[in-house]
Amino acid sequence: MAKTKNEMKSSSLTARRGVILMVLIAALAFGGCIVRIAYLTLVKGESYREKAEAQQLSVTTLEAARGTIYDCNMNVLAQSASVWMVYINPSKVTDDNRNDVLTVLCENLHLDRAELTEKIAAHAESNYLKIKGEVEYAEKTALVDAIYANKLTNVIFIDGDTKRYYPNGSLASTILGFTGTDGNGLYGLEYLYDEVLTGTNGRTVTAKDGVQFELENAYEVTYDAEQGVSLQLTIDSEIQTILEEALANALEETQAKNVYGIVMNTKTGALLAVANLPDYDPNDPYGVLYESLTAYFEENGTETEKADPVAAARIEQWKNKSIADFYYPGSVYKVFLVSGAYEEGVINDNTQYTCYGTITVGERHIKDFYTTGHGLETPCTLLVNSCNTFAVHVGQMMGAELYFKYFQAFGFSERTNVDLSGESSPAVGITYHDPDVSFTYSDLASASFGQSIAVTPLQIVTAVSAIGNGGKLMQPYVVEREIDFQGNTVSVTEPVVKRQVISERTASTVAGWMEKVVSDGTGKNAYVAGYRVAGKTGTSEKLGSSDTAYIGSFAGFAPANDPEISIVIIIDEPRGANYSGGVIAAPVAGEVIERTLQYLGVEPTYTENDISTMTIAAPALTGLPLAEAQEKLNGYDYTVRIVGDGETVVAQCPESGRYTPVNGVIVLYTQQNLEKEQTDVPDFTGLTVYQANKLAVNSSLNIRISGSGADESSVVAYKQDVEAGAVVESGSIVTVSFRTTSGVHD
Repeated sequence: MAKTKNEMKSSSLTARRGVILMVLIAALAFGGCIVRIAYLTLVKGESYREKAEAQQLSVTTLEAARGTIYDCNMNVLAQSASVWMVYINPSKVTDDNRNDVLTVLCENLHLDRAELTEKIAAHAESNYLKIKGEVEYAEKTALVDAIYANKLTNVIFIDGDTKRYYPNGSLASTILGFTGTDGNGLYGLEYLYDEVLTGTNGRTVTAKDGVQFELENAYEVTYDAEQGVSLQLTIDSEIQTILEEALANALEETQAKNVYGIVMNTKTGALLAVANLPDYDPNDPYGVLYESLTAYFEENGTETEKADPVAAARIEQWKNKSIADFYYPGSVYKVFLVSGAYEEGVINDNTQYTCYGTITVGERHIKDFYTTGHGLETPCTLLVNSCNTFAVHVGQMMGAELYFKYFQAFGFSERTNVDLSGESSPAVGITYHDPDVSFTYSDLASASFGQSIAVTPLQIVTAVSAIGNGGKLMQPYVVEREIDFQGNTVSVTEPVVKRQVISERTASTVAGWMEKVVSDGTGKNAYVAGYRVAGKTGTSEKLGSSDTAYIGSFAGFAPANDPEISIVIIIDEPRGANYSGGVIAAPVAGEVIERTLQYLGVEPTYTENDISTMTIAAPALTGLPLAEAQEKLNGYDYTVRIVGDGETVVAQCPESGRYTPVNGVIVLYTQQNLEKEQTDVPDFTGLTVYQANKLAVNSSLNIRISGSGADESSVVAYKQDVEAGAVVESGSIVTVSFRTTSGVHD
């Protein structure tokens, strides 16, 4: 039946409505898509882009090399070198290749098979598992061959890495510190300058497919790593070696708990050498070099230390005790007391005091080492004799306020702020007395001879340098320059005068008195032929110790008239009868001063007394006719031994240029292929210089005199560098060290 006109209109209207509805629905859907696209693009776009890139790109980190640490002559002290890091994709380890994977890794990387099996099983669903870092070149090369041979290139991977090396082993270890397995600095300069030394890592970005394999000939971009900033130190490796060798001998001879030493440039405050023994090797910081250190904590440690003495020993050896440990300076402090008193006019050149061996302050009776007394004294002999009673008297004349003024001025109430990590801070009531808090007459009496105050070795050497430097207190420092990876200087440290502590006149006067301490007084074991040495010895008792324990020390500078170097030597808890600084620390200082000044090229000036113990370069005689060689020796005081029947000198001992005593022995060989004459080295211990020289000549040997060369009955040999009984070639040189135990106690 045909539709009516109304029906047709109604149907058309319905259709139009349907179309409009569909259009509206489509528009809403499309609008929703637009909104969704806009949301995904504008709001979540970055997030999805990163996810897409992560799925499509492989990013490999390129480790940046850490900056190098150099000594003052650009010799490498610490540097990073290329090593490799091995990792695997555990999800690619199957039953078919598991045995090969384990064998390749364990055999080439020296791993425990059972432990590795368990480790891989625990990460079976992971795409990444680090197996070993810091793999050396030889291991890496062998591993690569094994990976290819066993077709494991999709399971085992190798990336470049860096490792920190310290080519000189334990040299300067407590200054340098060390890094952890993550490459971050943990101790020393490595810790303090970690942000500067750490470089900027690079990366390689490579396209990869859906199953995470890199595509051949695919997109790859490399952003190079940038090496960290390097440091040039003020430390001189040669002087550091000299100091450490001398301290190592002292540690062995005295069986002390610790020995410390610092050598500083007097005029600038630059640290040339800093050493603490026992120390450690930063290549293996968790090893303990000195078994004696572990034994010490087993015997003397707290309950915690006794429970794990090795851990306690590690912490002890890492510490830079020269800036971290406080100690009682003892009589060394008298030079600062006298400097302040002289500057203020409390004493002068004509001041006199009679020492009776004891002085009373309140209810305290303070004794001098020489209980019978030194008699009539001046400020100079106060230092020369290291008189406690005179020092107490001067302290009482100054009073607490004036005493404290110079205690502060010389830097003992504050940190030096050296650019090293771990420097301890002085504290009122703990390391020193403050008149505004509490400073009794008794405190002042003890402080006047350095017994109730505590300082660090660095504070002492900085303060004594001020006396050698015309009264100027310098800021100590160890980093000379910072250098970027292109070799450009980033920064330079300039010497800084912190303040004028005393006048040049006072400094010159006190320096002259300190020189007499070494030439005539308690410091005579630091005497060095050819060089004027100024110094002061100290011996202090460690308060609070269960057993009587002492610290022997020496501080000074040389040459006294124009100082190049300042030095402090500290022997902590020596064993045996000798514990005075004048006996055990002064000889070490003398050895370091002599070798250092010779190395620096400081020209010696010899006295008549020095000449009798001098050494000279042996003349060149090899190749000369025997008669001509003998004639050439006429100007020398050598005892000449001729071996062979020839007429020409074919060899000599000592060799040409070797420094030998002016009255030594020289052996001339006049035939080829003759067997060299041998002789037994005698025991020189306990002999005077004259006796030792005579015995050496009779044994066809030469001795080089080290230490006090005065030919006095009290100056005797106490060690030699070639042990008694050793068989050596006739004419060889044996270094014999001399010291006195008379008049050097303080």
